[in-house]
Amino acid sequence: MKKKIAVIAAASLMVLAACGSDDNSSDTTDTTANSTPAAEVEYTPKDAADAGTIFVEIASSNEQFGTLFAAVAVAGLGETLGSEGPFTLFAPTKAAFDALPQGLLTKLLLPANKAVLAEILAYHVVAGKILAADVAAGDVATVQGENVTIDTTDGVKINTATVTQTDFPATNGVIHMINEVLVPPSIDVAAFLAS
Repeated sequence: MKKKIAVIAAASLMVLAACGSDDNSSDTTDTTANSTPAAEVEYTPKDAADAGTIFVEIASSNEQFGTLFAAVAVAGLGETLGSEGPFTLFAPTKAAFDALPQGLLTKLLLPANKAVLAEILAYHVVAGKILAADVAAGDVATVQGENVTIDTTDGVKINTATVTQTDFPATNGVIHMINEVLVPPSIDVAAFLAS
């Protein structure tokens, strides 16, 4: 299993590197306007007995988690998300990562920015297993240390992100799919991109 995960991580990183080259050529075409977001893949929940850890599940349960898995591997958070937990992961889709400001993902994946990437990813993780049926409105502390705000007025929102699919089982918690990448308030994206 570890070999399979390592191969998936390496392949994901190569794809990200190929797609994310950020040269300074004069072509300033906004490719996001011309690309169509990947369709959401239907998810059929597995039996809890068949589930792996959160780290294994983001690698294998849904192709929409490919970018997230690669980012977790680069940030070195695989061991944390594979530990006992329990954790709740609000997992951004590939389309959510594609919607980030131009150049941000490429810059976050650089080895020099591993700590910033780890902060952003840890902001998606809450201690404890919170199933969809147990979600309550309010501020919740993340593993990163800052709070996210959960709003249950119209569906479920985490800050401004909408939960699109719920209750992906894992042996050490649960995963909920969201449509945006969450950034902690302490990280100034514009300043980070300009640095």
